[in-house]
Amino acid sequence: MVEDVVRELGHLSLGTRLKRIGETLQAQTQAVLAAHGFEQPAAWFPLLAALDRLGALSVGELSQAVGVSQPVITRSLRGVEEDGLVESAADEEDRRVRRVALSLKGRDLVRCAKREAWPAIEATVTQACAGLQGDLLAQLAALEDALSDAPLLQRTRA
Repeated sequence: MVEDVVRELGHLSLGTRLKRIGETLQAQTQAVLAAHGFEQPAAWFPLLAALDRLGALSVGELSQAVGVSQPVITRSLRGVEEDGLVESAADEEDRRVRRVALSLKGRDLVRCAKREAWPAIEATVTQACAGLQGDLLAQLAALEDALSDAPLLQRTRA
């Protein structure tokens, strides 16, 4: 077996390692969503959750709410809007600002996801993290191992 250089480099490659864990979680979350009948990309759900929780937001506010750049939000919103999950309109006070809100279809999707998929995802990620102890690098290794040993979809079926 080939040595996992990123893991062995420790703090030197922490950013790469965190990105790898994030990508693993994103892919496994997508599998759980699909198993629950949701075809939308997992990356859309934080946007939908923010709009559900906070109501209509500008692109800048949505960027702050989910912690990603405005260009990433704008790209994601194209697909979400094309799928009919959100609606956008110019702000009443400042016509240059676009405000985004969940559509009826989006509200229905979020309601179903909150009931069906999100609890399973939260429970399985919590389960994967349950045994973490020690310093951050050890915790990352344990989390990576837990996700490798039992992906989220497998955990939801157990």
